[in-house]
Parts: sequence; structure tokens; C-alpha cells
Amino acid sequence: MGVFKMPSLGADMDDGKLIEWLVAPGDTVTRGDVVAVVETQKGAIEIEIFEDGVVERIDAALGGTFPVGAPLAVIRGAGAPQDVAASPQPAPAPKVKPAPPIPAPPSVAAKSGDFRASPAARARAAELGIDLSNVSGTGPEAAIVLADVDRAAPGSRKPAKQGLDLDAMRTAIAAAMTRSKHEIPHYYLEHEIDLQTADDWLRARNADRPPEGRILMGTLFVKAMALAAAKVTGMNGQYVDGVFQSSQTVNAGVAVALRGGGLIAPALMDAAALPLDQVMAAMRDLVKRARTGRLKGSEMTDGTITLSSLGETGVDGMTAVIYPPQVAIVAFGTPRPVPRVVDGAVLARLCAHVTLAADHRVSDGRRGAKFLKEIDTLLQSPEDL
Repeated sequence: MGVFKMPSLGADMDDGKLIEWLVAPGDTVTRGDVVAVVETQKGAIEIEIFEDGVVERIDAALGGTFPVGAPLAVIRGAGAPQDVAASPQPAPAPKVKPAPPIPAPPSVAAKSGDFRASPAARARAAELGIDLSNVSGTGPEAAIVLADVDRAAPGSRKPAKQGLDLDAMRTAIAAAMTRSKHEIPHYYLEHEIDLQTADDWLRARNADRPPEGRILMGTLFVKAMALAAAKVTGMNGQYVDGVFQSSQTVNAGVAVALRGGGLIAPALMDAAALPLDQVMAAMRDLVKRARTGRLKGSEMTDGTITLSSLGETGVDGMTAVIYPPQVAIVAFGTPRPVPRVVDGAVLARLCAHVTLAADHRVSDGRRGAKFLKEIDTLLQSPEDL
């Protein structure tokens, strides 16, 4: 028997509110399946399971706020016999008294028709008298989730999730950054990168493409950073329990500014291996889901290096703070024309100020300089990214 626990979704998370189960007792689950939705200071996060098996029972009631590590459900391993006597360790008391226990909900899979729906969605639909066959699903594999039913409800009924608590988010971010500055010996390097060649290439490439098919400069930044991180030792991975764990893949965190304020940096998985078009599509998807509060837990925990770009804000640069347990973060300022000497002539070239903040326990200034120079070199040949 395995115990499915409240996961840690980042250095700034102490607890989470369970707002939806996407499975029920008796359901078969596979590693990577989304099984629940947890509300944190950074929105509603879809929680994945990391083992194959069958949901033996659900111990955590919807509406409860549980600390990281609290047992939520019992998972019976694939092929293991049912053990009704199995019992996990007692769960720590939730900070908010959970709703009273309710009978086990029906399976996610529909008994008729070819649509899927979560137990919470089915219960809400029954309460409101809504025919689920007329509701479009936005959950995993187009499953109908609670928010879909609320949107389909007649009258003025509103979804339970009405937006982020920005004050709580800023408090959580401040706590994580305080921890980072206290625990991580930061060092900083700055560099100016000539982006004129990259800009010319992008303009030519995008000229005959519709807006949805165009690549933005930020895509080149992410891909170049990912390739450089894969090549230069000490930039890609996580520092956990006093040991640096290098990662075989580059899961590039992308800082996303949320509407109304706040910041979140979900990870773009295996970014170094993706073609530019896929990087652009994945970034658009991440931004959309970050701003609607529908990210996956792995996207919040598996990042190995982060990029923050100031875009068109007009600010030359910034000194970023490493997001633990990562060991490096790269910040790009706003690209702007500056005078540079090219082949003996002073020309106006589009350039950007780039700053690296890195963990001195894992790398040093010489290694960091090699990393920044590699990003520069890669951006001079955008067609090869």
C-alpha cells in the first residue's frame, strides 16, 4: 500500500486546500495521471500521481486545508490484493476544519456515453440538474471538472475559484525569497548580448506567418539558456539536503506575470530537446494555464533553472533571486538599440543586458562566465537553435 500525500509545490508552500478529486475509490491510476486539484497561493494546481495502482480509499475531504506531507489517499500497488485493513499514518489535523465525510463518489469514467467527469463535477451537476452530456470538459483528457459545471450553471451561480489572493501570494513569494537569500550564497555576473542577428532572423522567419505561428524573442532566450545549461556543468539541477543533484533534462522555469499582479514560474519540461516551434507553443500554453490557475504539480516542482525576461517594459536589467532548490536564474532586460563597434565601425545594434545569479556552493564565477558566453554564442546563430 502506498500513501498519496499533500505534495510540496514549491519553496513557498506550507499547505494546500483540496478543492477537487478527479478519481474515486476503485479507480485505476497510472504514473503521471492528474488525480486531484489543490489550491495554493499561486492558484489551482493539478496534482499528479507518481505510482501505478488502484485508489484503495480517499481519506481527505474536499474543502480541507492540509500541510505538506499530510496523507490524502491510499493507493494499492498494481497487482496487489485488496487489503481493507491497511491504514496509513494518521494525518496531521488540517488548519481549516474539513467538510464532513461524504459517501464515496462514483468513478470518473462515465457509465454511459463517451465523456469523463470528476466526482465533484458529477455531484454538482446532480445538485443543479445539469446534463453532463451538454458540458464541455477542460480537465485531463477533456474530463469535465467542477469549474466546467459551474460555468454551465444557469443564473448567477459562480465557480468556486474566483481568482488569486495576491496578498497571500506576495507573502509566500517574500518568504521563499528570504529563505533563498539566507541559505544560498549568491554570486552575480552581467553581460551584454548583441541580438541584432537574432532579431533579423526572427523578422525574416515570421514575415509570412500568421500571428499564432510566429516565434517571439523570448523563445530564443529560453532555448539558448536551456542548451547552455545542458552543456555547462553546475547550472542545471537542484540542491537538496546539502547535495547538488544534476539533471539530465533541462526543465526551464519561465517567469509569468499574472494579471492583476503576482509572479509564477512553471517549468517547461525538457526545453533543450524541443524545436523552437514547440518551445513557443509550450510557452503559450504555460502562460495561458498559469493565468487561469490550472498548472500541474510537476511544473511547479521539477524546474532545474529559471529565466525571467522583462520583455518590453523598458528596463535595462535586473538582479534576480534564485528560486530554491534550483541553483541558477537568468534575467534578460529589455532589448534596445545601442552603439557597438562592428568590423571597425560604430553601428546601432539591438542588445540586451543579461544577469546570472548562481549558487556558489555548486559553481563559481569562471563557470558562470562560461555559461553566459555560451548563451551569447548560441544567440548569434538562431537558425541552429
